[in-house]
Amino acid sequence: MTSTTNVPFDQPGRRSDRRGFLRGDRVSLSEGLNGHRNALGVLRLILASMVIFSHAFPTGGWGEDPSKGWTNGQETIGGFAVIGFFAISGYLIAKSGASADILQFLWRRGLRIFPAFWAVLCVGALIVGPIAWRMSGNGLRDYIGSGPIMYIFQNADLSIRQWGVYDVFQTTTPYGRTVGYSVFNGSLWTLALEWGCYLLVAALLVLGVLRHRRWVVPALAGAFWVLSIVNSLAPQIVGMVAPALADPNKIKLTLVFLIGASFAVYSKRIPLNDLLGVAAGVVVVVTLLTVGWVQIGYPAFAYFVLWLAARLPKRVQWIGAKNDYSYGMYVYGFLVQQFTAFLGWNTLGYWPWVGLTILVTAGCAWLSWHGIEKRAMALKDWGPGRGIGWLAPRGGSAAVEPAPGRPVPSNVESPTAKDTTS
Repeated sequence: MTSTTNVPFDQPGRRSDRRGFLRGDRVSLSEGLNGHRNALGVLRLILASMVIFSHAFPTGGWGEDPSKGWTNGQETIGGFAVIGFFAISGYLIAKSGASADILQFLWRRGLRIFPAFWAVLCVGALIVGPIAWRMSGNGLRDYIGSGPIMYIFQNADLSIRQWGVYDVFQTTTPYGRTVGYSVFNGSLWTLALEWGCYLLVAALLVLGVLRHRRWVVPALAGAFWVLSIVNSLAPQIVGMVAPALADPNKIKLTLVFLIGASFAVYSKRIPLNDLLGVAAGVVVVVTLLTVGWVQIGYPAFAYFVLWLAARLPKRVQWIGAKNDYSYGMYVYGFLVQQFTAFLGWNTLGYWPWVGLTILVTAGCAWLSWHGIEKRAMALKDWGPGRGIGWLAPRGGSAAVEPAPGRPVPSNVESPTAKDTTS
């Protein structure tokens, strides 16, 4: 993308028109990723599609994603995509937290993640589930009851406690037969970890870390880096000392989120350097194919993704800049794969089926964005979105306005998510 010269992250200014993929401009990471003039949108769409490609193997009946074997068991294509999502999310959410008060931050983060999530739960339980149930020869009266309602309410806080409804997809899909129970959407579980990272940023915001004690963020990342080493050598120790961190995914995803957040709080000092970007890409490939993906590859990948977002050509930067379909692609991908496998579309073969599922998922993502996500985000400046001042008593007819200079940049309204390990 075009570079900015001597322009702070939060201040619009003239940007250089010099082009070129490899160049040596003295540009900071903050300047390179300023505003919508970056390729984060298209990268998020690519990452969401990678999750679908990865999940197609188990949901289509082709076993485990073979990429895990290519990486010495370290990662799958879907897991790789999720790491990218969390790195981007860490960067953007830390920027969001630094430019909002606690009430604004939580309100806007909640609007971005929950409405579309609740909608996909309802689509699974109240539309896809009944159709599959009826097509399996069962009566709809037998479907109506606690099963679908509990599926929605048990999972409504992002903690996935109920994977499916009754035996829908259990014996009629390859994935259901493999795991032995009903699964509607196997991609949603990382959203709870994403929200946990948001709450961590909220705590740092309250403590003033994001503005005045920025060193705490990389220190936390360092602590989770050490935890990742301990967990790889003796996972039982982490489980005994800190039961809340017994899940290795929680350690790994929080680590890469904090790495992205560390880049954010020091983004005006970190250079956007092409040699560093290419070197980071090489480190990613080498660690994936050998060893050290988590401890060495994660920081390199976080820098590589952010560098790539700044350096991809302008002609692709419009993708996802205004309409962010990546969250919808992520939350609907697995559900579409399960339903189309139930219909037998996977018998067409891996590539035709994946192509069809991406098309159907893209349609769902379009509906999710325009029907729910965009409408929810239109409320970001309403009520709690105005900040702590919204809660203060009002004198006369004059409303207390939130503190000036704290708008959330428009480019940080994307979750991410999302995306989710396979």
